Amino acid sequence: MQVLVRDNNVDQALRALKKKMQREGIFREMKMRDYYEKPSQKRAREKAEAVRRVRKLARKRAQREAGIVTGGGRPAAAPAR
Repeated sequence: MQVLVRDNNVDQALRALKKKMQREGIFREMKMRDYYEKPSQKRAREKAEAVRRVRKLARKRAQREAGIVTGGGRPAAAPAR
């Protein structure tokens, strides 16, 4: 992974690196690899994550079909009169 440092602004480069690592899921993977996870626990965790993903997708699809559109965590706007 590579990040350019512009105008000797190391703080900005570190923020960019951290954002890239967050998007790639590196922090999450490091946290998961911190301790050994038994294969049975890994399967159970992955299954639970898959169920969560499916439920989230179904919830979003149902909201879209119902015409409820929320923008980034804000409540849906009241209908215009």
